[in-house]
Amino acid sequence: MEEIFSQFSRIGLIVESIIAECLGLPPNLLQEHNNDRSWDNLAALYYLPATDKGTIGVSAHKDISCITLVLQDQVGGLEVEKDGDWIPLPPLEGALLVNIGDVIQFKSPSHRVLRPEGRSRNSVAFFFNISADKWIEPLPEFTKKIEEQPRYRKFLYKEYLQLRKENKMNPPSRVEDEINLKHYAITT
Repeated sequence: MEEIFSQFSRIGLIVESIIAECLGLPPNLLQEHNNDRSWDNLAALYYLPATDKGTIGVSAHKDISCITLVLQDQVGGLEVEKDGDWIPLPPLEGALLVNIGDVIQFKSPSHRVLRPEGRSRNSVAFFFNISADKWIEPLPEFTKKIEEQPRYRKFLYKEYLQLRKENKMNPPSRVEDEINLKHYAITT
């Protein structure tokens, strides 16, 4: 398990530098802000077979991590929401799925897992996280480059983790009351 964890950490660092480059930032900029790997975690996920088609294994959500890496078996069930429709992400042998989480504030996709009929599903998810004591805010290097004011106020990551945990324990009755990054939007 330690070797798998270490490999996922290395992949997370590579993905993080690719994201920085795609945004026109220096490749190591995000790593300078996110240099504590002690908050990363690895989860082995097992979904029982569904008795009915369309049984939800994990409801729609966005990851709270920086980056999530998913290694799934050949059963499938992972879906991503695009323009209000759910699109299956069929597993590709030897492929690692990369999902951007809320903390990066790039584009965090809503996704869910359906439990397959008649078969169990296994996957491994690695959550590449930032330290809970870090402040999350738009990078000055980025907002200066695009010549715009930040759209979100800064927040302490552990505050966000706590609010998301409370949402999970006591789901709000209205979707718009669910805690996500919009909670920190600067309104003008």
